[in-house]
Amino acid sequence: MSHFTMDPELGQEVAVDNIHKALRQLWAQDEARTNACLINLCVYSEKQGSLDRNSAIVRELTREHACRALLVEMNREVKDASIRAWITAHCHLSGGKKSVCCEQISFSLTGVSKGRLRNTVFAHLTSDLPLILWWQGELSSIFEERLYSVIDRFVFDSSDWENPLVSFRVIEDAISSGRVLVVQDLAWTRTYHFRLAVASMFDDPLAQKALPHVDEVKITYHPQYRNSALQLLAWLATQAGWRQGMELQLVLARQNGNKQGISLERKTGEPVKVTLVADETSAPLGALVIAGGGLEIVIARAAAASHLHMRLSIGDHVTDSLAPAGSDDCGTLIGDQLARGGKNSLFLKILPMFLHLLDA
Repeated sequence: MSHFTMDPELGQEVAVDNIHKALRQLWAQDEARTNACLINLCVYSEKQGSLDRNSAIVRELTREHACRALLVEMNREVKDASIRAWITAHCHLSGGKKSVCCEQISFSLTGVSKGRLRNTVFAHLTSDLPLILWWQGELSSIFEERLYSVIDRFVFDSSDWENPLVSFRVIEDAISSGRVLVVQDLAWTRTYHFRLAVASMFDDPLAQKALPHVDEVKITYHPQYRNSALQLLAWLATQAGWRQGMELQLVLARQNGNKQGISLERKTGEPVKVTLVADETSAPLGALVIAGGGLEIVIARAAAASHLHMRLSIGDHVTDSLAPAGSDDCGTLIGDQLARGGKNSLFLKILPMFLHLLDA
């Protein structure tokens, strides 16, 4: 392997057909290290320079989540097919004494052959452990049946997509393919603490009593994270039953600058006015206001703040409180999702409503 380079972030470059042997030699160098692995985590990107950035993310993830990490950088603009590979291990002290390490294999590919991701990269998975694929950037034609048929959890960030409706139709096909595929949109993960805050507000008996009379919702968000705002709205509408029969009653009321109005209907037919406000200075989700029947709930987060400010008022009954806001960092969001696990059935429940909102 003397003709291969050592990368300070990715480790030792190795021949692809020599990866397994090189990994055995890596562990043989230090018997004090323990190899830990509970999942396979594949991080796929078509952005140049992603390997070093994702290696740094995986190093932090492996502090809490033992895995074999496969990092893939694909350059589909280059016509000729090629592949390079590197191996390393991310090690962390256990009890202050023994190093617990997770393997990382990095691949740099060029060319357009779809089969190499499954046939070459996935050949280096740890057998019998679930495979999580974290897809970064636009969903491309690489994501097709032969690929998603071997995935257990598919993680992506629809905030990165230029045409999310088209990409979600592809994901719908994958979900309905017959194989159990858990899908996780980081845009949805960003709504988690707002959803917890709303649920806690409606633990108040007076708020519960006013819920059927809610007639106005306002969401302020950063323009990059519009899908998070729409998914939060889809969750509110789905949980509150703001639809008539099986059909969503949706009317585009107005669109003026950065403000968009949407009218939904409650089961009884009364309208619920929704205003979406894009604000360049906002946090990904900056504020949610729910009002009606004398009730006003305000959940707000300043840009980069680590907490949410929650205020509930019904007449003379007023409460103010704080709650965690969560992180904006994708690596931390991935870690949070790995810690929670689950089949993400609630996301599938709100998906039809979200797609209606996207289509509008």
